[in-house]
Amino acid sequence: RLRPWRLFLQDVVVGMLRGTAAFPGLAAGGLLGRCFPGLPLLTAPCRGRKSRNEPPAKSKAGRLKVPPPVDPAELPVVQERYRHYWDILRTLRAEFKYEVVQRCHAKQFGGVGRQQKEADEEEHRQLMAFNDAENRRLHQRRVERLRNEEAEEKERQVRAAQNKAAHLEEFLKEKEREVLQLQEEAKEFITPDNLDQKIEECLNNPRNYNFAIDKDGRVAKRSVLS
Repeated sequence: RLRPWRLFLQDVVVGMLRGTAAFPGLAAGGLLGRCFPGLPLLTAPCRGRKSRNEPPAKSKAGRLKVPPPVDPAELPVVQERYRHYWDILRTLRAEFKYEVVQRCHAKQFGGVGRQQKEADEEEHRQLMAFNDAENRRLHQRRVERLRNEEAEEKERQVRAAQNKAAHLEEFLKEKEREVLQLQEEAKEFITPDNLDQKIEECLNNPRNYNFAIDKDGRVAKRSVLS
């Protein structure tokens, strides 16, 4: 008959061999390491995990999982860098896959594979030459378009300056006419020098402003000056 401590150690060893500890609160590897320092560990010590149906801890009962904040100004930059990263990764994968396929094809077919490779390289050189020629043509068109746009922009600026100068000249003429008209009207203003003269003119030429007009603006009735 085994003693109780031997039964305990037997349960621990069986739990280690099965991948789980005999007692959830104890780490089997750490326990054997403390009991038998020279005994090699069969499994790496690990922390126990609770199952999905167990309730949350009391300290985490009221915790709400909030996603980390995202900076609106930084998000487009991160997305662009992520897209650029995956483009590079897909390109490298396609290049490596092409090399592997070429090696397998050359190993399987031998001389036919070399001929196919030479044909592909020749086609690649022709396509690159066509691409360079097309790039030069598009570059010339772009330079010509930029030159035309620059000439149009200069012409537009010249027209805008001429229109601005014409408007300014018209504005100055209008203000000059207003000043001349104001000077003509200022001759009839009452000043301390001609005050007596204006009073005498008003007395010699009385005017009656107490009158009524009809719908057409004609004087219908006028009172007599006393």
